[in-house]
Amino acid sequence: MNLLLDTHVFLWWDRQDAALAEDARKAIEDQRNSVFISAASVWEIAIKRRLGKLVFHGSASAAIGANGFHELPIVSLDAEGAGGLAWQHSDPFDRLLVAQAMRLGLVLLTADHSIRSFGGVAQLPAG
Repeated sequence: MNLLLDTHVFLWWDRQDAALAEDARKAIEDQRNSVFISAASVWEIAIKRRLGKLVFHGSASAAIGANGFHELPIVSLDAEGAGGLAWQHSDPFDRLLVAQAMRLGLVLLTADHSIRSFGGVAQLPAG
């Protein structure tokens, strides 16, 4: 299975936070699964850290590799897909993650209720 972690799920995993649901943790640990982190999440972490809304030590990009995950770049199809979603959700990072998951057939791990209520993407509850 190919998994895409929502930003908060990546943070929970990296911090070994107990908020991460056991089923999600097992899916991430399963060596048969490939785990992806979007450039949108790295961008979101950088912005929130700069604004003082998030504490993250070190490089988010380095943490992707250190955790054995794969980087997922943002391409123009993702941007078009995010903008064209028939979904009343204003968070551009969430829209990009959903668009990427849909385009690539990835299972999105999230605890975000706004995303969880969107039925157009394969999901695994993460918290």
